[in-house]
This record gives sequence, structure tokens and C-alpha cells, in this order.
Amino acid sequence: MQKLEEFLEWGGTKKDITCLAISGFAILISIFDFIPLPFNAAWVAIVLCGLPIILEAIIGLVTAFDIKADVLVSIALIASVIIGEVFAAAEIAFIMQLGALLEDLTVAKARAGIEKLVHLTPRTARKIIETTEQIISAEQVKVGDLLRVLPGETIPVDGIIKSGQTSINQAVMTGESLPVDKSVGDEVSSGTFNQFGSFDMEATKVGEDSSIQRMIRLVQSADAGKAKIVGIADRWATWIVVIALSSAALTWLMTGQIIRSVTILVVFCPCALVLATPTAIMAAIGNATKHGFLVREGDALERLAAVSKITFDKTGTLTYGTPQVVAVHSFLPDLSEAEIYTYAACAEERSEHPLGKAVIRSYRSANPNRLPQAEQFQMLPGRGVRVTVNEQEIIAGNRELLAEQHIVISKQATEKTEKYLNDGCTVIYLSVGNTLAGFLALADTLREEAGTTITEVKRTGVIPILLTGDHENAAKHIAEQLHIDEVLANCLPEDKLKWIDSYQREHQQVCMIGDGINDAPALKKSYVGIAMGGIGSDIAVDAADIVLVNDEIKEIPHLLSLSKRMMITIKYNLAFSLVLNFVAIVLAITGILNPVAGALVHNAGSILVIINSAFLLKWRNKK
Repeated sequence: MQKLEEFLEWGGTKKDITCLAISGFAILISIFDFIPLPFNAAWVAIVLCGLPIILEAIIGLVTAFDIKADVLVSIALIASVIIGEVFAAAEIAFIMQLGALLEDLTVAKARAGIEKLVHLTPRTARKIIETTEQIISAEQVKVGDLLRVLPGETIPVDGIIKSGQTSINQAVMTGESLPVDKSVGDEVSSGTFNQFGSFDMEATKVGEDSSIQRMIRLVQSADAGKAKIVGIADRWATWIVVIALSSAALTWLMTGQIIRSVTILVVFCPCALVLATPTAIMAAIGNATKHGFLVREGDALERLAAVSKITFDKTGTLTYGTPQVVAVHSFLPDLSEAEIYTYAACAEERSEHPLGKAVIRSYRSANPNRLPQAEQFQMLPGRGVRVTVNEQEIIAGNRELLAEQHIVISKQATEKTEKYLNDGCTVIYLSVGNTLAGFLALADTLREEAGTTITEVKRTGVIPILLTGDHENAAKHIAEQLHIDEVLANCLPEDKLKWIDSYQREHQQVCMIGDGINDAPALKKSYVGIAMGGIGSDIAVDAADIVLVNDEIKEIPHLLSLSKRMMITIKYNLAFSLVLNFVAIVLAITGILNPVAGALVHNAGSILVIINSAFLLKWRNKK
């Protein structure tokens, strides 16, 4: 079905181009008469380009009483033919269809960055069965299957590398052109391109759950037609049709020259006015796509231009969402901090607790050496772990575990850990041989680009707010680092909802950025919701108006500036269209413009509007 739709769409574009080419050639014949024909060649353009416009106008009027630009164009075409201005009618029809084709091409270019995702969906996969490879359809891959990906192949499903090393081009997901090195334990996403090495991977998300399919679903929901300002332009177009007919009738009655009335109908067509908004919106959507955003609704950008506050969730949005070891301290003179860290890693190596895994992950990123062998591992749920390393009993856990084991935490140790606890860190105490030896402090670390992002957001005139479910100390610590003045901590999902509702009742439009299930209600309630697409939950993504595919929050200021620039472009387009129509009408009433010249002036305005909107495709705010 998808291929059929693509074929029909392309077939429609080819047909339009062919009709325009034939019509243009016919108009040239009509002008220079270099091929003798028994009829005026301009009739070819009227039939090929004019009849579709008239048919569309009739269908709109009959089925929905839809008075739009094509109604006025049809009247102008018919009136031109009646008074014998066949060439003018042909030119009107030709330029109108040329403008429509330019709009289609602009829209297609704007959306090309999104729709290419559909074509990147892998078709096959190499499944490893015992010692052999079997080529299967990507749709047949199941969670847990072991797959092999060779250099130059597209990764078929989401998964985790089990063996091998490689470099992945993730441009389709992140926009980053440089390849990213991957090895055992790293996650890979469907639709990304394996550049150099081969590797084996375990499938974790397949079919509709895979990254590429999730993005495609978002693509299919992208639509510029829902923008409120488009409706305004349509209503203006309807009124202009009525005014145009009245003006043409009065001019005919007062001057007795029907050619002036026909010229008024030609120049009064509100095509540039109707094109002014959707072309700008779609070009802005195309720009946003290049910077890692998927805009699910056209009016989201219109609404975003009006926000005065932007609320950030903390965990996973301003931070990486994964705890890391930020400090190691030893209380024993004969044990260094490095030894404390090694003992803690040995104790946590077989732990299934997220904090234990965080310790191992942090340790291995800094220490590639193999850990000493731990024995007699014992998990103490809700407390910590106990192991034996080099005949020493090691306990790693919280204060309650140490109290149960009658291990004393001195006043000095309490004061030392208090500082980290006040900053929102989690502390893992470590005892060696039943004596408190030291501690590790873990915290969710700030994204590298978080500080710059907040500074740039402020420059756009939008006030950043930290809205988090984390406790107050951790929230304030993050806010101080980022220079965020307004902090709302300890917020349950309903609290976030209430805060956003309270702002908006005070006519302060709020944009919410979050990633978790707990953010979904706030994302839905906010004037504009932006979800983190990479680490965000499906529920959060579904609730949002805009999705940040690659989680690069440094692009948020660009999106804010782009939305404001889009609205400026729309206003310029609308103002230009109205002024051009007014001047052309005056010239038509006074007889300076004839139908042919009027068609040229009017449709040149439509093309200029499209070109002005197209500049948004590559627009970037100059700092």
C-alpha cells in the first residue's frame, strides 16, 4: 500500500510537470505562431491547466460550499474566455498551476528530511542459528534472536551488541555525520548504518517497537494543515472572493468595460494569501527535522512562538538520567581512594541493583583492568551486598545495613557525607573487615550542553523553570549550576499538572519538556509539549506535540527562535499579499493592467511568497 501511494504521488507530480510543459509550449506557439494550427494553441493550456482548476472549484462548491481561491480563478478563466481573451485565460491557468507545483515541491523538500526514514526501514536480517546464518525478513525477527550485521548493512532492529566492535553512522537518528564507535554491551538502533566492523547483536525491540518504526509513526502524524492561522487565511480568502465579485460588478457598471472587471477577478485571487501560511509552516517543520525534531502538528510551532515559560524535567532531560560515581572517599589511612573504589566495584560486580550497576559502569569506564575475584556474594535486598575479596569481608550498602552489622559511622564520616546528601547524591558506605572504610557518592550528572542550553533559552526571552519530582536539595543543586531561578521540586504527576494549569490560568503560556511516564499528563496539558525521543517513554512521546529524536537539548533554543522566525515570515507573507492585491486592484480599476498583465503580477506574488517561505528551510539564528 505504501509503495502504491508513493507511486501515485510521484506519478501525480510527473503528470503535473508534463501538463505544464505542454501548456507552456502551447502558449509559446500562441505568441509566436511558428506552427500553423486551425485553432489558437492557447486552448491547450486552458484544457490541461484550466479545466482541473474549474472542476476542483465546482466539486468544492457542490460538496461543501467551499468558497476558496479556485472559485475566483475559475470565474476569471471563464470570463476571460467569454470576452475573447483566450491567451489571458491560458496564462492565468498556466501560472496558477505553476504556483501550485512550486508549492508542492517546496512542501516535498521541507518534509524530505522526515520521510526518508520510511525508506530506511531494513527489509532483511541475518539470523544466527547455531553456527549458520540465515537471511530472514526483518519482520520475522523476534526479541532475543541473535543477529549478525556486516559492514555496509543497515541495522534491522534495536538491540545490544554481544560480540564484535564497529562504527555506526547514526545520522538518521541524531543528525550527527561522524560515526560512533560501539562495542560489547552498547545499544544499537534500527535504521542506523554499520560502517566498518561486523558484530553480533541480541534483538531487544522489533517490529513496531523498533526505533525506526516509532519515528515513522511520528512522521505519519506530522501535519501542517492544523495550524490555526491557516484557518484565518482561509476565512480571509472567502471574504476576498465576495469582495472581488462585488468590485468587479461595480467596476463594470461604472465603466462599462468588462475587461477591467475580468482583470480585477484575476488580480483579486487570494492565492498568495492562502500560500503564505502553510508553506512557511512546512518549511519550518523541515528545518526543525534537520535539527533533530519531529513536529507532530503544524500548529505546535505557532503555539511555541507564544510561550513565555519553559519547564524542564530534571532526570533524563537536563541530566543523563543514569547515576554515576561523582566522589570516592577513604576513612582509613592504609587504603587509598582507588582501593576503596576497587573494593566497591568487586562487591557490586554481580549486583542486580541499579546503583550497583552504576558503580560497575562508572568504574569500568575509568579502569579497564580486570577486577579481583569476589567470593561468597550475598545480596541483601533493600540494604546492599556482602562479599569476600582477598580474604577480606566487604560490605557495601546504606546506613541501615551498617547499623545492622554494628559498624559505627563516626561524626567525621557523617559530616563528610552530609555535604553530598545535601546536593542530592546517593551514598554507598563501604566497610572492610567490619570497619567503616569509606564511601562512594553517586549522582545523576548534568548533560554537557545543559548550561549553554539554559543560557540560550533565556536569550530568546523565555523563562526556564525546573519542574521535577526529585527532592528539593537535588533540584536546587541542579538549578544553581544552571542559573535557573524558579524551582518546583517534590512534584508528583498531578502536581506538575497543577503548576502548569496555574501558569496558564494567569495567561502565561507554558512549554513542557520531559521524558518519563510521569511527565505525560504535564506534556498533554501544556501549551506545547516536547518529549525526549531517545530515552523518553512511549507514553510521553505520544502525549507530546514535538519529539526531540536525538535528546540533544542544545537544539531547544534553535526551535524557540525558529518558531518566532516562522511567525515573522507568515506575517510578512500576509502583509505582502494584501498590499500586492490592493495595488493590483487599483491598477485594474483604472485600466492600467489588462488580464494578461494582471495574471503575471498576481502569480509573481504567489511565487515570491513561496520563495520567502523556502528560506526557512536553512534558517539558523545568528548568535
